[in-house]
Amino acid sequence: MNKLTRFDWFSLLLYVVLVAIGLVNIYSTMYNSNDNSIALGFIQKQLISFGLGIALIFMIQFFDTRFFERYASIIYLISLLSLSGLWLFGTEVSGARSWYGIGGFSLQPSEFAKVAVALALAKFLGDFNTQIKRTKDYIVAFIIMGIPAVLTLLQPDPGTALIFLSLFLVLHTEGLPSFFFTILISLFILFISTLLLGMYWVMFAIVLLASLYIALQSKRKRKKVVFPAVIASVLFCGFTYSVTYIFEHIFEQRHRDRFNILLGKKVDTQGIGYNINQSQIAIGSGRFSGKGFLEGTQTKGGFVPEQQTDYIFTTIGEEWGFVGSALVLILFITLILRVVRIAYKQKTTFSRVFCLGFACTLFIHVAINLGMVVGLVPTIGIPLPLMSYGGSSLLAFSAFLGIYLRIAYQRMD
Repeated sequence: MNKLTRFDWFSLLLYVVLVAIGLVNIYSTMYNSNDNSIALGFIQKQLISFGLGIALIFMIQFFDTRFFERYASIIYLISLLSLSGLWLFGTEVSGARSWYGIGGFSLQPSEFAKVAVALALAKFLGDFNTQIKRTKDYIVAFIIMGIPAVLTLLQPDPGTALIFLSLFLVLHTEGLPSFFFTILISLFILFISTLLLGMYWVMFAIVLLASLYIALQSKRKRKKVVFPAVIASVLFCGFTYSVTYIFEHIFEQRHRDRFNILLGKKVDTQGIGYNINQSQIAIGSGRFSGKGFLEGTQTKGGFVPEQQTDYIFTTIGEEWGFVGSALVLILFITLILRVVRIAYKQKTTFSRVFCLGFACTLFIHVAINLGMVVGLVPTIGIPLPLMSYGGSSLLAFSAFLGIYLRIAYQRMD
């Protein structure tokens, strides 16, 4: 087979189209008929990032897949050092110390850490070259995801921390028992319940349910279930306490307000809930076919702050309507499904897990970002991949795509 035809040009085309759509809408959000220099400045920076991304993708094609497997641990350690270094050398932006200032540019190491974590997880699971079954091995995998999650949570950047932890879904595809997935769902329910009802009521409910469970057992089984039930109750109560502590002492007031608005504990369409309210208005006003390029009244009026970044999809919804929104969603779904399909054609666990990590990261980013702009999840600073303004995010996803394309190509060797 000809080497050029073996390359996954279709995935690269999807990447270019998504970036191009992003550029068009970034320009629209910043356009000003009286002074268009700001819009052109944003586009220039994003085009530079796009050019560097394309160069990075093709440069990666000269490396053997085994190179990334061999040096995955080193790349992971470097990413942890870069995250730790923010405490000393980082620049605070929008309330989070997540950036390095380099000349006139800013670099967000947590974006590149997503690639590093996917590589490290693939390397760890690849060492088994089969589905892992020992509990201690899963614990190590959780630690690989957990360390960068904690480092980003302390910045604070809960959105990126959630992205790291979402790679849990990859473990599930690699043989993680459903028991762990059940625990995850239980913890999610506890998290929401704690925010809604308060720590003490939730702890009381945990103890009550455990007591009822023990009481309903037969005398013969009761002695066997007492210890596990007590341990589970202690752990769940500990988690409940940690939710309250993190929410009250680590999250900033803006994060607390966003969760309270989402859960209906606070109504504030002019304050912290302003973005979501205006985003919903903008998307709804686009209706089926949209208002047209540069014709969005909400966009032109600047009603949605920072619309070129986390809320770029509101411009698509307002100016291109349901048709444009559906097209963007279809493009993302097509790319994600293609990556998953290629993943399951891989001969090695490393290659399969990395591709699944890429697909998972894309999926969670898109799902959370779209959930943010329509008010289903709180605003937690998750950009729309390849489309939101931001050089670090675009370069990181370019690196993701580049390694994936190399894996897809080398599969034929």
